[in-house]
Amino acid sequence: MSNPHNIIFGTDGWRALLHQGINRQTVSLVAQAFADYCKFQKISTVVIGFDGRLHSDQFAELFAAVLHANKMDVLLSHCILPTPVVSFHCLRLRAAGVMITASHNPPQYNGIKFKSAAGSPFYTEETAKVEALIGQNAVKMAETPPRSDLLSPYLEYLERKFDFNKIKHSGLIPAIDSMHGAGARLLEEILGKHDIPAKTIAGEPHTDFGGRLAEPIASNLKPLSEFIHAGSFGIGLATDGDADRLGVLDDKGQYVNIQEVILALADHIKNYRKLDGPLVKTASVTDKMLRLAADNQVIDVQVGFKYVAEAMMEHQAAFGAEESGGFGFGNHLPERDGIYSALMMLEMLAVHGHSKLSSLLDIQRDRLGRICYDRIDWHNHDERRHGVLSLLLKNPPQAIAGFSVQRLQHYSSSRGIINGLKIRLEGPERWLLLRVSETEPMVRIYAEGQTDEEVKTLLAAGKKLFINMQQNKQNII
Repeated sequence: MSNPHNIIFGTDGWRALLHQGINRQTVSLVAQAFADYCKFQKISTVVIGFDGRLHSDQFAELFAAVLHANKMDVLLSHCILPTPVVSFHCLRLRAAGVMITASHNPPQYNGIKFKSAAGSPFYTEETAKVEALIGQNAVKMAETPPRSDLLSPYLEYLERKFDFNKIKHSGLIPAIDSMHGAGARLLEEILGKHDIPAKTIAGEPHTDFGGRLAEPIASNLKPLSEFIHAGSFGIGLATDGDADRLGVLDDKGQYVNIQEVILALADHIKNYRKLDGPLVKTASVTDKMLRLAADNQVIDVQVGFKYVAEAMMEHQAAFGAEESGGFGFGNHLPERDGIYSALMMLEMLAVHGHSKLSSLLDIQRDRLGRICYDRIDWHNHDERRHGVLSLLLKNPPQAIAGFSVQRLQHYSSSRGIINGLKIRLEGPERWLLLRVSETEPMVRIYAEGQTDEEVKTLLAAGKKLFINMQQNKQNII
């Protein structure tokens, strides 16, 4: 059931433009709906955090005041927090969580994420229950409850999770870019306690992220690349606006394809940390992960970290990853954590005897082969696009770009609409993934192959296949 206030939660919470979309009125409506949901579920404690965006602190106070009026125990952060700190406390206290953030969205946005007692994002069906309660009951309001120090327990926990002595003696010097987000100078401070030299740029949270988009992808990380070039660093680490995602640069200041980062972390988790359980990845992540575990120990899910988290919990997975730089660890949280992931990268380099990321990646490429992968984002305004994937599933091609079709795997939205189709082709690590967005006129096509040229051919063939199905079948709606 939709609500009359146009507050619609997506795969990673609700994000909207400040003032016209997210404002004191709409935040209070969501807070009351969340309180009603928690009372029904017999949840008595809620952890609330906020990032450095405009009004995030005030929205967190407002949310806490509404929950307090509804007789709930509220732990409201006394400072800007990375999102995973809220998830950490949810798991520790078996509480629900609320994070005021719009993650890596432009600064004119803000939003709300819900966290479960498992330390994971809310399941789709649970978020839908909250959404259905919006506006159903009058908003209650009380005094804002006292603030709590949520950061210190998280930092103390991290001290027990990593081999800082190995990192110290490796000679590894990291460069850190917090992108003026919630990561602040946390990594530098954690490492500094162990006399590990680290330098941070953009370490003060700004409401506008210093004029950059706070998404740690190549196009946004030129300042970090220049900083690495001007110094002597072994790795570059960048966290996004709410510090739950990680981007990586090598010692030459070059952006490292996230697929290579995923493969390296998965290898470290399975073969050094030796964590039990399968590996979970979104369908868009490299199939080279199949080389690290048996076929039935690598689980593909649809794009979106909440699907990774759900599979991690269901299968007690060792590691989970998505293409956009979100990583979950079985001995930590079924949730993205950019701070934890950065420390794991440093530990991985140190225990394998590397002070520079490029040397580890060279060895990985020699052992597992170079990853050949790309994607295209195609604006497609033809309404018939929504029916193409279901038609392809019923009538799959026998071959694409000269490679025989071996297996199809489809993915559906919470409304039962097929929104993703992965076509595995003959040969190792050769596939095509087609996804149709439900929220924008966009078709995304992904491919992995044996060479860069082959990937280009597969992407072109995938687009041509989609166009043919869309144009030749007039009953596609």
